[in-house]
Amino acid sequence: MSQSRIDLGVLDQSPIRAGAAPADAVRESVELARLCDKLGYVRYWLAEHHNSRGLAGTAPEILIARIAAATQGIRVGSGGVMLNHYSPLKVAETFRMLEALYPGRIDLGMGRAPGSGGKTAVALQLSADAPGSDSFAPKLATLMAFLEGGFPDGHPFAGIRAQPESASLPELWLLGSSDYSAAYAAHLGLPFSFAQFIVGHGGEAVLAAYRRNYKPSARWPKPFASLAVFVLCADTEDEAARLAASRKLWLLNFFLGREGPFPSPEEALAYPYSARDEEVIRRSGRRNVIGTPGRVRAELEQMAEDYGVDEIVAVSICHDFQARLRSYALLAEAFELPTR
Repeated sequence: MSQSRIDLGVLDQSPIRAGAAPADAVRESVELARLCDKLGYVRYWLAEHHNSRGLAGTAPEILIARIAAATQGIRVGSGGVMLNHYSPLKVAETFRMLEALYPGRIDLGMGRAPGSGGKTAVALQLSADAPGSDSFAPKLATLMAFLEGGFPDGHPFAGIRAQPESASLPELWLLGSSDYSAAYAAHLGLPFSFAQFIVGHGGEAVLAAYRRNYKPSARWPKPFASLAVFVLCADTEDEAARLAASRKLWLLNFFLGREGPFPSPEEALAYPYSARDEEVIRRSGRRNVIGTPGRVRAELEQMAEDYGVDEIVAVSICHDFQARLRSYALLAEAFELPTR
C-alpha cells in the first residue's frame, strides 16, 4: 500500500510520572490535547485502565468531555471503553450525550480487554461471575442496536431509546491486539485499530485478514484501519534514547508485577538490567519508533505501508512532560501536519 499522506492521531494513557501525582497526569492530558489540536492531529483517544499505579485514565468518557471542551477541531474519543464491564445502554447514552454536545467530533472506540486484573473486574461489575471477553460480542450487538437501529418487535429491549438522539452518531471503532476484534470489525463494517504498541508482532496478518474479509457498511463502504505505535521524538538520537529509558524500565516492572509511576531517565539508566530482564523485555515483542523526526517519519511511513493502514496513532510516554509535548510537536512538524 503506497502512502502519499498519513494522518496522525494520539492515544493518551494519562501516565503518572514519578514525583508527580495522579491528578497531575489528568491535567497533563488536557494540556497535551490542546497542543495536539493546534498541531493538526486528527483524533485524540483516552485509554481506560483501572487499579493502576502508573496510568491514571480510569474514566475516558469524563476526560473526553473535558478535552472536547478545551479543543476546537480534533476528534476526541475512547481508546477504548472496555465494554465487558458496562451496560450497553449506559454506554450508548453516554456517547450520545457527548455527540450531542460536540457533534461530529466524538469517537467510541471499544475493546475486549479488562483494562485491569480479575479482582478489579469483579469490583467494577459487582459480580463474582464478572463476565470476560466472551460477553463482548452480545454486548456489542446490543450497543449497536441502541445506537443505530433499534430492536425488532418482541425483543426484550424493544421501545427503549438511547437519548439524547441527534443528527449525528459517535464514530464507532473496534480496538484490539489480536484477530478477534478485527474479525468483528470486518463483519460489521467498522474501522479497526491494531494495538501494535502492546504486542509488537502479528499485526500485518491481522490487518490483511480485516481488509480481505471486510463487509461494506453504509457508513464505511471501504475498510479503514489505524496502527497504535509507541513513538518518541527528540532533537537527537541520544536524547530520544535517554527519554525512552523510563518506559523500558516501567515495562519491565510491569511485567514482573512491580508496577509504579514512570521512573526518571536517571533512575532508568542506572538500573542494573540482568540478562533475564533483557529477555523479558525482548519477549514482549514491541517495536518502538524512537529517534529524530526524520528517522521517526521514515519508520512510521514504512510501518503504515507494511501494515496497510490509513492512520498512525502515536502513544508517547516519557518522564519529562515538556519533552513529551516536544515529541508530539516534532512529529507533527516532520509529517507537515496542517496546523489549526
